Amino acid sequence: MFRRILQFLAAAAFASAAAAGPPYVTDDPEPTEPGHWEVYLFAGADGAHGAWDGAAGADLNYGAAEDLQLTATVPIALSHESGAGTRAGAGDLEIGVKYRFLHAEAAGIDVAIFPRVILPTAGRRFGTGRAALLLPVWAEKDIGVWSLFGGAGYMVNPGAGNRNFWQSGLAVTRTVSPRLSIGGEATLEGPDQADGHRTAGVDLGGIYKLGGPFALLFSGGPVKEHHGPTGWRGYAALGLSF
Repeated sequence: MFRRILQFLAAAAFASAAAAGPPYVTDDPEPTEPGHWEVYLFAGADGAHGAWDGAAGADLNYGAAEDLQLTATVPIALSHESGAGTRAGAGDLEIGVKYRFLHAEAAGIDVAIFPRVILPTAGRRFGTGRAALLLPVWAEKDIGVWSLFGGAGYMVNPGAGNRNFWQSGLAVTRTVSPRLSIGGEATLEGPDQADGHRTAGVDLGGIYKLGGPFALLFSGGPVKEHHGPTGWRGYAALGLSF
């Protein structure tokens, strides 16, 4: 379902009052500041009726230059079925480059591309065994303590029984205090398999700064598959910025 995009993380989630991205599925266009790192130690899952799929691992984001971020996601894949227990193994490695090509500071508008390559390091046990490519565009508008961000991307998803698909999201966040921001999002994803259905989700989330380089990030909500059951998804992470 949303297994492939649960790990949609970007940099700058707690770098400024108007920052966006994690813990939301919807990404943002803000790159990590040049010469700095932002690391997310995360866990996320989605499921329904006692079964779920997810991942835990690290997202590494480095500001390579002005408006340019390099990203690598190194996950451990997890899967649970009622009566069958929980399985764990290597997940698919993701490598991405975020480039912000529009930064209109006076207007509070940013736009970026964030292509990602998903490498089949999980094999067929927890993946398709084929490399995939995500091609998204993300935009953001800041208005005081509010941020509105969203966009869409096209997933090239090869493999027997698979199909390419679009996914999109729109989120709004508000800075409540110097330590806390909260928000919500709505997402839509097309079917990733020939016999699949589109999926829609809604999440509520927040970021709480612990002090120093640390922050807690969390989100979750219901997920509905067209002509299918209503499930859930959730995400939590410890963020470090240095």
